[in-house]
Amino acid sequence: MNILVIASLGFLSLIQTSLSFADNANGKNLYLQRCAMCHGVDLKGTGPLAHKSNPPTPDLTTAAFKKRLSDYPGVIVSSIILRPNGDLIPRTLRENGVKLSPYSWSVKDFRDLNQYMGGVISKSR
Repeated sequence: MNILVIASLGFLSLIQTSLSFADNANGKNLYLQRCAMCHGVDLKGTGPLAHKSNPPTPDLTTAAFKKRLSDYPGVIVSSIILRPNGDLIPRTLRENGVKLSPYSWSVKDFRDLNQYMGGVISKSR
């Protein structure tokens, strides 16, 4: 009986680990498809459109941004993507001929993106 319980716990931990990798993979995929064109692969504001937006694309690896991302997980990411006061990101894309299909963001997507960005930021400093 104990062997069965231990085997079950081991299997469950493998599933949990796989889900955690899948979430990070989703975050990375979203970031590379929807954010890297401005923020760059390194999150430092080095993408091809970084200096074509007004204001210019910020470096997301700064200590100040890292703290905000940690203090308000998902809030920073979602507030930028779902800008209620304008269309800075869509306008920058339009003005530079970049076509990006609409995307229906989920809470999970915001969490995954936040997790991915946090991991890249912690490795960059």
